[in-house]
Amino acid sequence: MLDTMATLKDAHLQFIDHLKGKSRASATILAYGKDIEQLVNYLNSLGRNDSSEVIMDDLKTFMDKLFKESYTAKSISRKTNSTKTFFKFLKSSGYISDDPASGLEHPKFENKPPRILSKIEYRALRDAARNDIRIYAVIELLLQTGIRIGELSKLKVEDIDLTGLTLHVPKEEGTVERTIPLNAPAAEAVSKYLEVRAKSQIHTLFVTKTGRPLLIRNIRTAIDRYFKMAGIKEAKVNDLRHTWVAYHLQAGTSLVVVSKLAGHKRLSTTEKYLQFIQGQVNGSSKVKLDEL
Repeated sequence: MLDTMATLKDAHLQFIDHLKGKSRASATILAYGKDIEQLVNYLNSLGRNDSSEVIMDDLKTFMDKLFKESYTAKSISRKTNSTKTFFKFLKSSGYISDDPASGLEHPKFENKPPRILSKIEYRALRDAARNDIRIYAVIELLLQTGIRIGELSKLKVEDIDLTGLTLHVPKEEGTVERTIPLNAPAAEAVSKYLEVRAKSQIHTLFVTKTGRPLLIRNIRTAIDRYFKMAGIKEAKVNDLRHTWVAYHLQAGTSLVVVSKLAGHKRLSTTEKYLQFIQGQVNGSSKVKLDEL
């Protein structure tokens, strides 16, 4: 039983320890931690320092504040879930007798269809980045293999086999280990990048000019810049993955093959793309991947 007079900040730390004790994924713990830290800071600004002082109106005004600050409905929904989980923990641990978050509702939002780039668009993106050897290689790998940006940032030099033309995606939290065929455009782009890659003692494939790992946020920023240079609107890095999945399904590649190479844990995740593409793909058995 926890001290019922513990501060919200103390309760926040106890909550993180609780999640670690339940062996939750580190990414999940980090997300919950940041969400609740933001909430606690807001509640403290209202003069709420103890968990027993918090009422539902405080939580509603916090969510309204996020909406006014242009957070997406999806982000607010995630923070709502974090808040509900936090206060359930507070109640079960003896911090509070009543749960002020029990009646908190998730915002309503529509699931937008995936943004699938046209040939003109992804070729324009290539052209825009062509003189940036490192980011050009990043774009080619994302576009030609469909891997996630998080997976790409963790690739090691040894994960690339330019002789056997394969890319090994190691198992990480929330991802599936797999080997993906490496086509000519991707292999050529990576080969040229390796020729100019900064000397480094680390094995991370993509590094900065000083030999440090290239961070996800820096990759996003660079590709966003080239999207703008290419005149491609409302596009994000993850759309390269969407494009890879949709393109190969439409080209007739087996649904099972695409799902496996994409690292989808459920076939239903891959099937959702079928409604956004044209062409007869159901029942197709093509295995060989085309070049984008």
